Parts: sequence; C-alpha cells; structure tokens
Amino acid sequence: MNKSVVVSEEALAEPVVLSDAPLAKSAAGPAYIVLAGISFSHFLNDTMQSLIASIYPILKQAYALDFGQIGMITLAFQFTASLLQPLIGHFTDKKAQPFSLSIGMGFTFFGLLLLSAAHQYPVILIAAALVGLGSAVFHPESARIARLASGGRYGFAQSVFQLGGSFGTSMGPVLAALIVVPFGQPSIAWFSSIAFLAIVILWQIGRWYKPQIAGRKFAVAAPHPDAPSSRRVKIALGVLVALLFSKQLYVSSLSSYYIFYLIEKFGVSTQTAQLYLFIFLAANAVGAFFGGPLGDRFGRKYVIWFSILGALPFSLALPYAGLFGSAVLTIFIGLIISSATSSIIVFAQELMPHRFGMISGMFFGVAFGIGGLGAAVLGRVADHTGIAFVYQVCAFLPAIGLLALFLPKMPKTSH
Repeated sequence: MNKSVVVSEEALAEPVVLSDAPLAKSAAGPAYIVLAGISFSHFLNDTMQSLIASIYPILKQAYALDFGQIGMITLAFQFTASLLQPLIGHFTDKKAQPFSLSIGMGFTFFGLLLLSAAHQYPVILIAAALVGLGSAVFHPESARIARLASGGRYGFAQSVFQLGGSFGTSMGPVLAALIVVPFGQPSIAWFSSIAFLAIVILWQIGRWYKPQIAGRKFAVAAPHPDAPSSRRVKIALGVLVALLFSKQLYVSSLSSYYIFYLIEKFGVSTQTAQLYLFIFLAANAVGAFFGGPLGDRFGRKYVIWFSILGALPFSLALPYAGLFGSAVLTIFIGLIISSATSSIIVFAQELMPHRFGMISGMFFGVAFGIGGLGAAVLGRVADHTGIAFVYQVCAFLPAIGLLALFLPKMPKTSH
C-alpha cells in the first residue's frame, strides 16, 4: 500500500479499516511546529475553560448561589461539549474541516464577553454553554491534527497535545486569583484577547492542515490478524469509558469544589485556596505529559493500570490530611491519575481507527460530560451532607481501575 495514501487516510479518518504502522514509516518524525501550535492552542482553550470554575466563589457570593446552582453552571458548560463532540467528530470523519477550529474558538470569544457582563443566573448559564460549544468544536479535530503530525509517535503526540490543555487548566485559578478576584467579574472580558490569539494561531494551523487532506485517494487496509474481535472491542470501549469515569469524576470533584473544601476546613482565603488548586492542576499537567511516552514504550494497558489504581492510597488519605499534607497528596494524585489520559484516548483510537474523529469526540465528550454531570450531583450532595463527606466518598473512585483487567492485548505495530 502506498504510504502517502495511508497518511491521508489518518488525516481524513474515513470509515474504513486502517493500519497505523505505515504512518510511522511515511514520516521522518513528528511535525514539532504543528504539535507545538496545537498544544499551545489547547493551553489557551483550557485556560479559558478553567477560568469558569475558578470564579465560582465570586459568582457564589455575588449572586447568593448554592452548591447545586454552582454545579449547574459546570453542567451547562460541560453539557454542550459532551453532547456535541461525538457528533462533530462523526461529521469530520466524513469531511475534515481545516478552519473549524478557529470558528469554534469564536464561540468561546463571545461566551467570555457575555460572562463578563452577565448579571442574571440564566445569562451566566448561556455564557458557560457558549464556552462549552467552543470546546466541542476544538477537541475532536485538534486531536486528529496532533495524530497527523505525530510521525507515528501517537502517545507522545497525544501527551504534547494534552500537556497544553492540562497546563491551561492549571492556569485558571492563578489568573482568577491575580486578576478576577481584585478587579471583579467585568475583568473576565480581558480574557477574550486570549481567545482572539487562539483564533489567529488555529487559522494558521488550518492553512497547514488543508493541503494535508486535499485531493487524496482512499484505500482499504485489511484488519490486523491479531486485532481483538468486534465483541472484545465493544467490551474494551465500555471499560475505557468506566475508567475515564473514575478518573474524571475524581478530578472534577477537586477542580470544582477543592477551593470550598480548603476554605471550609482550614479557613484559608479564596486566593490562597486558588493557589492550592493550581498546585494540583499543575501536577495533573505534568502527569498527563509523561503518561503518553510511557505508554508508547511500555504499553498503554500497564500505564492505565498504574495511573488509576496507583492514586487510590493517596485519595483515601486526602480527607484526613492537614493543609500541608493535602497539598502534598494532591501533587501525587495529580501526577499519577492524569498519566492515564493519553493512554486511554490512544487505546480507544487504536481500537477503532476507522472512526477516529467520532472516538476522539466521544472520549473527550465523555470526559466533559462526566465532569459536568458529576459536578452537579456532587454539588447537591455537598448541600445536604457537607463538602468533607463528598471527598470521603470520592476517595474510592480510583478503585474502578481494577476494570483494566478486561482490556484486550493490542497487536504491536512497527514504529
């Protein structure tokens, strides 16, 4: 099979069965400039996303919201991303859209402007949903671009891509502490300049992407003889969704309510609590980066095993630790549990390479959806039982990592 044809097949992810191995041979190595650009765009995108959760204390105080209403803001933001990402991924499987990323970032741009001027709870929900819509457009196609630029190092490329997003998530609390807390809700409008910068960068990436997918022909590759059966693939996808559930719901419990937990239990200020949240999210970013290359080297199944189950001792200890101990434990939790992200996503992509965009959108969407729905449910629980009880229950979520036992052995590809 012609190697250049296979590269174009991965780019378009047409609904045919493809082999990943020839892609690695057809490229001299990763397109580092493109990977850096898409990762930096992910950084900007997720910085703006995380800003929403970071300003919850401000919105709670200004509009007398309860934890349930806070959770609904997260749900409005995450629901649009969760619902639309698989649909957008399925559409771009059939017809790639090089400039959709910059257009999608426009929704985020207007969402931030609306949030800065919102003075009613329904308007806040609409603004959060617009930011979520921008995320829904961004993730499936940007994941495809990262893979196209990987040079066959799929885990590495996914980790570089995830690194930008994870560090962007960690920057939200810091920027909220330095800018939004002192200057108030209208200062959120300043962050629309970040969205504008992302639009410019993504437009340039779209110009690189367009000739990669133009005028290509399609060919069908026979499935690998050692590939798992369709039944095993369905079971494996279900297991990966469950593993992502345990990981993302626990991370959501920290990112949405850790600030309130620290304020309530230790009496720290809002700005101090935001900096402690930054420590956890920064550790989360570092772990996400190293997980992908480790999966390339040792196998994704082993990284998934370690990353989710390995966090269990630390999550169990967190509700009983002091302030300093909590900071240390969240560093270990963030480093370990986030290392699964790239491996879970690449594992799912390798199970169904003929539905790359849909699978990418589904798993990014599940991550967002679980985070949003989980935040809403946990908010209601916190209103009735207290925030400390929420962390005692969530501490057992990493135990779901035992389901990794049911993941199939994937055939080896040449790199």
